[in-house]
Amino acid sequence: MRAGKLFIVATPIGNLEDITIRALKILREVSFIACEDTRHTIKLLNKYKIKKRLISYYQPKEEKKIPYILSLLEKGENGALVSDAGTPGISDPGYKLIVRALEKNIEVVPIPGPTALITGLCASGLPTDRFLFIGFPPRKKSALDKLLDSLKEEKGTLIFYQSAKRLSSFLERLYQILGNREIVIARELTKIHEEFLRGRIEDITLNLKDKILKGEIVVLVKGKKEK
Repeated sequence: MRAGKLFIVATPIGNLEDITIRALKILREVSFIACEDTRHTIKLLNKYKIKKRLISYYQPKEEKKIPYILSLLEKGENGALVSDAGTPGISDPGYKLIVRALEKNIEVVPIPGPTALITGLCASGLPTDRFLFIGFPPRKKSALDKLLDSLKEEKGTLIFYQSAKRLSSFLERLYQILGNREIVIARELTKIHEEFLRGRIEDITLNLKDKILKGEIVVLVKGKKEK
């Protein structure tokens, strides 16, 4: 029996209209959809009148679900992997399933679409010819400082994901270790209240002092200036 295919389907990061025709076609055709939060994914499926079997696949429970998902694929069923927002495998547990599927010689097919890091970068105004995506930085101060120290000489734009509640302390460490660099805070991307804050770290910090932010944020930092 020929194994099924695992489709890596990018979904909207905010605006539900940001989904490709091909992605909708695949979601309608597969036997099942593995997703981080079924309650989140069902909103997208309901909008496009798609009814499908959903399998909850989220961190830190992904190891328990991987064997089951692989068994379905090995039986010949086609499946889709989606994240709560954006492209699966980017700072989410999708990577582990993808690697295990490839180890089983299961075909992995990418269905491209939105991802927050590129959405933020292209409109940031910071250099796009070279960039380094770090994802979510360490929460522990010592580990964060070590990471930022290793990035001092990087000339490309640095891109981080960060939660709103940790943004203030993160900007403080950026300032202390990388200096008062140009940064961009991209929040609520593709949503009604989409916002880009551009300026030096010190100015942005003052701007955010009395603001209450929610959700996840893309922080873009200009690389080290060429001499």
